[in-house]
Amino acid sequence: MATYNLKINGKVRQVNVDPATPLLWVLRDHLNMTGTKYGCGIAQCGACTVHLEGNAIRSCQLPVSVVGKQAVTTIEGLSEKGDHPVQKAWLEHDVAQCGYCQAGQIMQAASLLKNNPKPTDEEIEAQMSGNICRCGTYLRIKEAVKSAAKK
Repeated sequence: MATYNLKINGKVRQVNVDPATPLLWVLRDHLNMTGTKYGCGIAQCGACTVHLEGNAIRSCQLPVSVVGKQAVTTIEGLSEKGDHPVQKAWLEHDVAQCGYCQAGQIMQAASLLKNNPKPTDEEIEAQMSGNICRCGTYLRIKEAVKSAAKK
């Protein structure tokens, strides 16, 4: 076990965990931040996507020991009132069906738009392709990302 002072959503949170514990489980089990979802456990579906220094990463495969002093942002920290442009666009385009993948989809889209504020359709498809939606709302996801890019 080791003690880590993690900067999550702008606040320092202390946890005492095994260094190999994936960030996902630190968030969910130790910090009770359950917005980030467990999907596949092998970093292939995107349900566990969070930001590490503003970049989208899969938290299910990232050992907490690698985080260090880097800032982590979860879906809970994307905006205080759920009014991030991507979150608003998600509602506007009625993206969610079951909703399970949506936190990861939103975090991936927010990172995409931070790094590329005016993406083409092809760039959206390429960046979002690693996030799986079992309900198949991909067209609405793409439209929501395009809408958020205009705001």
